[in-house]
Amino acid sequence: MAKLYFYYSAMNAGKTTTLLQSAHNYHERGMRTLILTPKLDNRFGEGLVASRIGLQARGTVFTRDDDLQALTEADIAARGPLHCVLVDEAQFLSKRQVWQVTEIVDKLNIPVLAYGLRTDFRGELFEGSQYLLAWADNLVEIKTICHSGRKATMVLRVDENGRAISDGPQVEIGGNERYVSVSRGEFKRVMAGEGHIDLQQPQLPLGTPAD
Repeated sequence: MAKLYFYYSAMNAGKTTTLLQSAHNYHERGMRTLILTPKLDNRFGEGLVASRIGLQARGTVFTRDDDLQALTEADIAARGPLHCVLVDEAQFLSKRQVWQVTEIVDKLNIPVLAYGLRTDFRGELFEGSQYLLAWADNLVEIKTICHSGRKATMVLRVDENGRAISDGPQVEIGGNERYVSVSRGEFKRVMAGEGHIDLQQPQLPLGTPAD
């Protein structure tokens, strides 16, 4: 029976790497996948899903106005049977679109693997993440590490001096120069103005043990 999986984490935990590895695993078994990627995230070029370690694949671009069930059905009609749908940056889904991916699972009997952030730079849930947490069959945390050595669960938006930014739009595309994954305690400290992030300090590697 198909299921909806939500793989969530803070920034730089390897979500896209895990997505691309999952797609590769299907392809090795002669199975076809559909990667859905939001139009607003075009850091690597529109429709290109790329990880920090160099893996990449083409995806089908969607906007918040698109019907993801209809996109999937159109892909099947054009290209044949589909064995898995993978959603990159799933935090950007609307509530309506999260419902649509549940329909892909329940009506089309196709598993959906969604990968995204849980919270924004204020520590608040993204709309897509909120409903994925509510409706997914399986929730899987992908872990990463704060520079303090503790598990990172929060995301800070910082300025060029590493000071926390607490105002602005929820969605503002950026990378390591703009966002840093930190523990809850470090998030509180820096948001309170009691310190800053050293942007020159290297991040601990993926797979480092976390509390």
